[in-house]
Amino acid sequence: MNTRLNTWSRRDWLLQAAAAGVSASVCWHTGARAQAVVSARGPRVLVLVELKGGNDGLNTVVPYADPRYAALRPTLALPRDQVLALDERTGLHPELKALLPLWERQELAIVQGVGYPQPNLSHFRSIEIWETASRSNEYLEQGWVARAMRAGLGTRQPYTAEGVVIGSGDLGALAGARAVALTDPAAFVAQARLARPTSVAGNAALQHLLQVEAGVSTAAEGLKAERYPFTTEFPQGAFGNAVRAAAQVLASQRGRAGIPVITLTLGSFDTHQNQLAQHAGLLRQLGEGMAAFRGALGELGLWEQSLVMTFSEFGRRARQNQSGGTDHGTSSAHLVAGGAVRGGFFGRAPDLDRLDETQNLVYSTDFRQLYATVAQQWWGVDARTVLGGVFEPIPFLRT
Repeated sequence: MNTRLNTWSRRDWLLQAAAAGVSASVCWHTGARAQAVVSARGPRVLVLVELKGGNDGLNTVVPYADPRYAALRPTLALPRDQVLALDERTGLHPELKALLPLWERQELAIVQGVGYPQPNLSHFRSIEIWETASRSNEYLEQGWVARAMRAGLGTRQPYTAEGVVIGSGDLGALAGARAVALTDPAAFVAQARLARPTSVAGNAALQHLLQVEAGVSTAAEGLKAERYPFTTEFPQGAFGNAVRAAAQVLASQRGRAGIPVITLTLGSFDTHQNQLAQHAGLLRQLGEGMAAFRGALGELGLWEQSLVMTFSEFGRRARQNQSGGTDHGTSSAHLVAGGAVRGGFFGRAPDLDRLDETQNLVYSTDFRQLYATVAQQWWGVDARTVLGGVFEPIPFLRT
């Protein structure tokens, strides 16, 4: 196994197994290990879907009745008769049609105007802010989910692993947690048998690495299961395969405390030019993937205890550029789906008549309000401890 040890990096102790396309990271907390929230219906699961590159919120959740929308986007504005109208002013991109059944069942929440103060328009720095839930001038090493673990997430059973990242070696919000990053669960299980800890006296760094490998091996054994025979049809392509893998991981955990967080990545949404076709294809993958995930979790009896939430480093500018695309912007719209979701619109729709001094949208909902809702109302932990401040939850949950 090709292993790299990056001492003192933000991606603590990241192991990479390149031959299998598998990597894993295990970081042990001081004190007792975090345990799962197990309700009468079973453990709760959060699925984070990163829209990598900065998704264009205005062409995702479309203010089709606002005349400024068409004025700002002469060639990018979606025609009114193509938008999937959700009310008299706002609709979805037509390639998100697979999400309409969730909207009709009131299992889809749309949170508008999501951003943060003093926004940073660098891809690397802004996604770091989202992943760590930091202020724009604050640098944190642990992801916000890892801090939720340390805040005492759960009291009953130990997790198999505290999170699984599928399709990326970057732990993101799980940095600092006992998390596993993989692209193929079967390959992960096959490779993990190579991690056989032995005692190495006098070398603290190597001892720590071997302890990490032991945790990887334990987590791999916990993921080992017969492949579940889903009747749900998963989309073709990388994102569809990631959704299938996530569903299979959760199938292997039924009856246990299991895996509390799974992250998936789709992109790139960095649509500086020729946006229309590229964005449409990505949103089709997103809609079909989320719909398939709903079907698979329904088969497993897990939809009521699962929450699927999108995030992205930033949105795009309100005004299109000269290349048929949009440049890095500020606030955007995000989707939250699940059996416990109270469907509908949350937050304020973007005011296209009131752009900031850089001609960007003004945010109205701090992204940490999404996290506060998850921490406080979904997981039952102190959101102030997780986020380092008070952020008002958004009432998109029924429980």
